[in-house]
Amino acid sequence: MDMQVSFLDRLFESGLLIDTGVDGLYGRSGQFEDVIAAFERLIDKIGGADGAEAIRFPPGMNRAYFEKSGYMKSFPQLAGTVHSFCGNDQDHMSLLQCMEEGKDWTKEQKATDIALTPAACYPLYPTVAKRGPISMEGGLFDLQSYCFRHEPSKDPARQQLFRMREYVCMGTEAHVTTFRQTWMDRGVEMMKSIGLDIEIDVANDPFFGRAGKLLANNQRDQNLKFELLIPVTSQANKTACMSFNYHQDAFGQKWGLSLADGSVAHTACVGFGLERIALALFAQHGLDVASWPEAVRKTLWG
Repeated sequence: MDMQVSFLDRLFESGLLIDTGVDGLYGRSGQFEDVIAAFERLIDKIGGADGAEAIRFPPGMNRAYFEKSGYMKSFPQLAGTVHSFCGNDQDHMSLLQCMEEGKDWTKEQKATDIALTPAACYPLYPTVAKRGPISMEGGLFDLQSYCFRHEPSKDPARQQLFRMREYVCMGTEAHVTTFRQTWMDRGVEMMKSIGLDIEIDVANDPFFGRAGKLLANNQRDQNLKFELLIPVTSQANKTACMSFNYHQDAFGQKWGLSLADGSVAHTACVGFGLERIALALFAQHGLDVASWPEAVRKTLWG
């Protein structure tokens, strides 16, 4: 924890991150954003020729879709919903009085139809399902969104609002597993090209929920999810900065995603934690971008 706080303090002192008074909720400097923009251009350079359809969703999603996703079965403590005042004039006066007296003014706040997006790909599946059958050549989608997970922490790599860039592939089992392997290979080379020390590990897939140790072990045995781990605040406990997920036909079944031949679509995704990758770069190469190794700067900025 001391290393996490020390790194966070240095990020604050340098102005790269801006303290808002809430753990895990930070402003970012122009320099921090420039590093993320440069890395996203690297993603585009490597994946652009694949012809993915770019879609950008807001950081909130239809609450009904959120409920159907099953996220609350697994991670209720991480979920966030958007609430608004829904009272009458008298309730409004009471609210203002509560605020004036420093009391809880949120009791008249009611849930809206919007839930905060926990993963960039969640709104995609119902969207594609409404289009009808997917061609036998498969579908490929490029996503980027702010995501929310309620886990306040002094670890700068564990933020409550963060950006996730994803490629999502839908098609046959062979098609989507080939896609995932391709991006695993690409991911390793990408991180090496920007001077980051990495390792790949098998992980438990959060999309399938927390149904006990037996299921978790089964997921590891099936290699449904791999994570690319990079040191950020600790060499011993590395941080997952990329993930490579194969959902089998779980989302196809849940959302009614079908292929042109009537079979249920399989899905896979690759996710980039953009803030985490930027933090890994600062942790590895220093807080002054101008002093980063020339080869790294050339890869990112040309």
